[in-house]
Amino acid sequence: MSIEVRKIDASDKKQLRKFVLFPEKLYKDSPYYVPCLVFDEMGTLNPQKNPASDFCDSELYMAYRDGEPVGRVAAIINRWANEHWKHDEVRFGWFDTIDDKEVSAALIAAVEAFGKKHGMTHIVGPLGFTDFDPEGMLVEGFDQQSTMPLIYNYPYYVQHIEALGFTKDADWLEYRIFVPDQMPEKFARVARLVAERNNFKVRPVTRKLIRREDYATKIFHLISETYKELYEYTVLPDNLADKYIGFYLKVLDLRYITAVENEKGEIVAFGITMPSLADALQKSRGRIFPFGWWHLLKALFIKHSEGAELLLMGARPDVRNSGVTALVINDMVTKYSKMGVKWAESNAELEDNHAIRNSFADFDRIQHKRRRSYKKAID
Repeated sequence: MSIEVRKIDASDKKQLRKFVLFPEKLYKDSPYYVPCLVFDEMGTLNPQKNPASDFCDSELYMAYRDGEPVGRVAAIINRWANEHWKHDEVRFGWFDTIDDKEVSAALIAAVEAFGKKHGMTHIVGPLGFTDFDPEGMLVEGFDQQSTMPLIYNYPYYVQHIEALGFTKDADWLEYRIFVPDQMPEKFARVARLVAERNNFKVRPVTRKLIRREDYATKIFHLISETYKELYEYTVLPDNLADKYIGFYLKVLDLRYITAVENEKGEIVAFGITMPSLADALQKSRGRIFPFGWWHLLKALFIKHSEGAELLLMGARPDVRNSGVTALVINDMVTKYSKMGVKWAESNAELEDNHAIRNSFADFDRIQHKRRRSYKKAID
């Protein structure tokens, strides 16, 4: 039977839930796949709930054969990114398919048609609405457990996409960093010198601080300033702070967050990490109810995993060469050692972002995954 591609009404909860849960069956036998948080995914993909819809146009599609779903994809046009980077691209994201190149071709054709209708000249992905959504197709490390912020996919995805004429646009590398029992004295001494020389200090992040000083928005502004020249980055408005950084700061164990301030009380560097939720998400299948909340609560606050997720780390451009990153890492790793964390996942680091990639060069680590954004011209 031929493939039928249907447009999904993202405002229809039943249709959207079917789209969100499609990977559950596809990856049911994979020990490496980590489900998304279903409620968060539903909110992200519903234009009525996602503030990114103010500057993004999107459509969702599912592919069917004999009445059964066999694939899904999102088509996204981020108008702000296109304007900033001076290109006309439609993104494909949330791409999942059975091992059938005909299905992949039909899904990508739907995205290209959407892009062509809006005057786009190229298709790129996997990418989301913004840089805070999952991005990049796994091309190495298929035998490694995924993480909450990122995508897992089977090896055949790469074959399907490259057969359609896509080529590499950008790569991200991922590392597993092993935490020493205690911070090496040399590294700790460098961190102290950096703090003294520049009048920097690590400020504990608390719930009271977040409320009193709107600290989430301050960190959000610094993230935009730090990342604005990185691949496909979109500088976002303040109303997205609550959806992204605000959400994490409300639910995280704040001991996992590092903020460095200068003598004026300005945040100049940050590290946002969290206990690994991979095992908890697998047990809960990404659901909060009826009992998924317990697995997530336990992993976040009661019995932490031996692993941690490095979500975001960076420094204000004017202090990057001051050594402030050593101060962030010293604080993070010292906390890890006290809390029994044995390893940390770096998550995705752009291949050409050597400053971040070299931050943990003095630690025992392995580069165990690679993911890729692909691009091609629309016919």
